[in-house]
Amino acid sequence: MSRDRGVDVLVVGAGPAGLAVAARLAGAGAGRVEVLERDQEPGGIPRHCRHGGFGDPVRPWLDGPAYVRQALRAATAAGATVRTGVSATGWAGPLTLETTSPAGLERITARAVVLATGARERPRSARLVPGTRPAGVLTTGELQQSVHLYGQDIGRRAVVVGAEPVARHAVHTLRRAGAQVVAMVTDRPRGAAVPGVPLLTATTLGELHGRGRLSGVTVRHADGRCGILTCDTVVFTGDWIPDHELARRGGVAVDPGTRGPSVDASFRTSAPGVFAVGNLLHGVERAATAAAEGHAAAVPVLARLSGEPWPEPGPVLTVRAPLLWVAPNRLTDPGRRPLLLRSGEPLTAPVLTAAQDGRLLWRRRFPVRMAPSRSLRLPSAWTDRVDRSGGPVVLGIG
Repeated sequence: MSRDRGVDVLVVGAGPAGLAVAARLAGAGAGRVEVLERDQEPGGIPRHCRHGGFGDPVRPWLDGPAYVRQALRAATAAGATVRTGVSATGWAGPLTLETTSPAGLERITARAVVLATGARERPRSARLVPGTRPAGVLTTGELQQSVHLYGQDIGRRAVVVGAEPVARHAVHTLRRAGAQVVAMVTDRPRGAAVPGVPLLTATTLGELHGRGRLSGVTVRHADGRCGILTCDTVVFTGDWIPDHELARRGGVAVDPGTRGPSVDASFRTSAPGVFAVGNLLHGVERAATAAAEGHAAAVPVLARLSGEPWPEPGPVLTVRAPLLWVAPNRLTDPGRRPLLLRSGEPLTAPVLTAAQDGRLLWRRRFPVRMAPSRSLRLPSAWTDRVDRSGGPVVLGIG
């Protein structure tokens, strides 16, 4: 038997974005603000990241757990309720979520719902890497939890699949756990190396070997050469995918580029009253970026609570290869926040353009190098020129 009750704002996910939006909403007098977290501890990915860099410019040395404690204190001090061990399993109505916890089943109806469910790394199974199913095959998140939360033995020889910032953190964690990292492997033509670790570029993982425990991996180079690396641990890093299952079950439109909910500059989804923030929108970005989105989303949520109508869907914002995605990706009103743009390949001093129905809206050269692991921030003032009744707006190179 489920229990029915109501709140003013229901936030799903207690990571940096969810805690930030809850803190600002509760502090602004939004009424009863409740945050649901399916894990037993709040904080999302940062809670098991022991490296620094999570703080603000004044305190950049904060590690993940310290950052989480600070964000949680801010949310609860403002008056938000944070409940852990509670899973949102589905929708019983447009703004009613079904939840389960050790206390039982509930249906919670809100005046506004904020989805902040974050992102996860694509596991071995989703990457279609063949071979046996031995122990010792991890994602970065599993590695961090095993080492920092549970103190488990990781192994002695490890291979890291990836060569982006997250991969470098995985290398440091493995080393602290006493493992030798025998190689970093990336299918890209270049990557960020770690001193003392061989970097195999233009190389893919072909097969996993071992019975019971991993004994080695086959690597295939772009020129056709193959080899076997002896190891007892492999860590798949990067390749983040938004944790969008709950959004999909609620009928929220998903952007094909980001694979997260399609949102406008005010974090409004296609479902009236439902907002989405943080890494749910675009895969992994820094905790500070996710928290900034949560903080900014409080303003449109408060407007919704005060009766502001939900806008009609505007033109979609899409990208052309080699660009991968842009967020936000719907243009219902002029944007006042930067756009995040990601490329699928390295670009040096790219010239970016925006066009709609054959009309050039904007063109600008950026004197920087775009890396596939980092987003470029674009100004949004040019979106004032978009015809809200026109066709898609396309970002490209040229």
